[in-house]
Amino acid sequence: MASKSTFKKPIGVIGAGSFGLSVANLLAENNRVLLYARNPQVVDEINKQKVYDGFEIDDQIEAINDMKLLAEQCDIIFPVVPSSNFREMIQTLSPYLHPYHILIHGTKGLELSLGEGKSLSDYEVLERKHIRTMSEVIRDESVVVRVGCLAGPNLAREISQKLPAATVIASHFDEVIQIGQQLLRSDRFQVYGNKDLIGVELCGVLKNIIAIASGALGGLKLGENARSLLISRGIAEIIFLGRAMGGKTQSFIGLAGIGDLVATSHSTLSRNYTVGRRLAEGEKLEDILADMKEVAEGINTVRIASKIAESFKIRAPITEALHRVLFEGTTIDEALQYLMKYPLNADVDFM
Repeated sequence: MASKSTFKKPIGVIGAGSFGLSVANLLAENNRVLLYARNPQVVDEINKQKVYDGFEIDDQIEAINDMKLLAEQCDIIFPVVPSSNFREMIQTLSPYLHPYHILIHGTKGLELSLGEGKSLSDYEVLERKHIRTMSEVIRDESVVVRVGCLAGPNLAREISQKLPAATVIASHFDEVIQIGQQLLRSDRFQVYGNKDLIGVELCGVLKNIIAIASGALGGLKLGENARSLLISRGIAEIIFLGRAMGGKTQSFIGLAGIGDLVATSHSTLSRNYTVGRRLAEGEKLEDILADMKEVAEGINTVRIASKIAESFKIRAPITEALHRVLFEGTTIDEALQYLMKYPLNADVDFM
């Protein structure tokens, strides 16, 4: 099938996880795509079978295992790898990058930058410079200037089934937003733009906390009233945390904020929701994580956001309660009692 794209070069995607495959398939509707996968066996399976991990692979996608080739062939690259591997990936890619490259990442996680041998427990107060979004990691490690991210209610399995969806491309550069829209938009996939890059990144990161809590409510079968309460208070908590780190309120009440929060707080397709549900059903965290194929970014986010709340003097009861459950031995029932008794009087207190 001939490409309808106005881009002469292929578009690069890094990461063959569920969302990386979904992004690659979206791009492949109008473009040739080079998909980097770390495992040569995965590359071979994608190219020969055109199916991987239950995802059909578009004919315009070619999998490769060569970062240098990817950077040489592609001016526009979408990195979609877990936050725990993101800096290492950029460091590997960086020698082949030039200022003309555009990177639009799809990773919903944070990285701690604490210094050699340091951990969270070594810091009484966490400063903003210690917390890096993935766009900041890209700028730290490469010469690339035109950076963006995509975030929104983008459950990979639904995208692969060609169900209607939308996303937000965020960047300080209008050109990056316009290119992202041109590459991804279709009759069933809408793409909005936002100049608040940090805010949109934080939307995708922080909503995972609430998704875990929502999964716990689902596992306890506590009903939709309780879930609605959680989501409405959750968006307020996300806004307070996000603004402390440089995001704007408008981003959190948009598609990348409330939109993504609603999707991941209701769907069994969400990894973070699944973690919360299984915890509430009595499984241990280490067993759940060992059993999951892909990373639930919310676990690390809870650890970081709890320290942020403490350091910045932010009211974040849901994050605090989840931290106690995940890392301090508190039961889900005890955490729920804590949240229901938390002294809040105002409904909307973030505008």
